[in-house]
Amino acid sequence: MNNIHPTAIVAPDVELGQDVVIGPYCVVESGAAIGDRTILDSHVVVHTNTSIGSDNHIHAGAVLGGISQTVAKYDGTSWLRIGNGNVIRECVTINRGFSEETGHTTTVGNNGYYMAYCHVGHDCVVGDHVIMANSAGLAGHVIVEDRASIGGITGVHQFCKVGTLSFVGGMSRIVQDAPPYMWVAGCPAICAGLNTEGLRRNGIDKSARNALKKAYKILFRSGLNVAESVARVRQEVDDTPEVDHLVRFIETSKRGVTRSKPRR
Repeated sequence: MNNIHPTAIVAPDVELGQDVVIGPYCVVESGAAIGDRTILDSHVVVHTNTSIGSDNHIHAGAVLGGISQTVAKYDGTSWLRIGNGNVIRECVTINRGFSEETGHTTTVGNNGYYMAYCHVGHDCVVGDHVIMANSAGLAGHVIVEDRASIGGITGVHQFCKVGTLSFVGGMSRIVQDAPPYMWVAGCPAICAGLNTEGLRRNGIDKSARNALKKAYKILFRSGLNVAESVARVRQEVDDTPEVDHLVRFIETSKRGVTRSKPRR
C-alpha cells in the first residue's frame, strides 16, 4: 500500500509501484514513474518523463529530471531513467537528456550512492555501484563506468569518461578520461597509481592486480607515448580481462587519458 503525505502533489497519471512512500511537500509531475518500495523524503521534485526504479531512497530537496542546463534550446521530449537500489541524498540534481546521440536520455544505474549536492548533467550515462561524494559534479555527456568512486567537490568535464573501479580524489578537476582501476587526483588531475584497496574490496584477485600494476608502470611511468606503451603492454603483460579493458579504454578514448606527472 502506498503512503502519500497529504501535502504532496502527485499528478493523477503518475505510475506508482507498490509500497511507495512520498513525503511532505513533494511534487511528482505528470509522466513520471516510481517503482516499488521507493521512498521520497520531504520536498523532493520529480519532473515529467522521469522513471525511477525500485528500492531507491531519495532524500530531502533532491530534484530529479529537470531540463538540461544548456544555452541551446530543445523543445522535444527528453527523459531521465534511474535504476534500482540507489541512495540519493539531500539536494542532489539529475537532469534529463538533451542530445539525439543519447536518445535525449540521461541514465543512472543501480545501487549507487549520491551524496548531498551532487549533480549529474544532461545525457550522462552512469553505471552500477557508483559513489559520488558531496558536491561532486558531472557535466553533460559524461560516462561513469561501474563501481567508480568520485570524491567530493570534484568536477568532471563534459564528454569525459571515468573508468570502472577508478577512484577520483576529492577536489579534483577531470578534463581527460580517468582510466579504470586507477587512482586519479589533483587540479589538474594526474594518474597517481593503482586503486589497490578498491580492487581488493571488489574481489579482484592478486594475479590480476599484479598484471594491472605492471600495465600501469608501462602505460603511465615509462615515458613512452600512448601507442608505444599500449603495444608494450600487449606484448609483456598477462592478458587478463582487467588489463584488456584498461587497454581498450585507452585506445578508444576521445579526449585522451589522464596521465602521470613526468619524473624529473
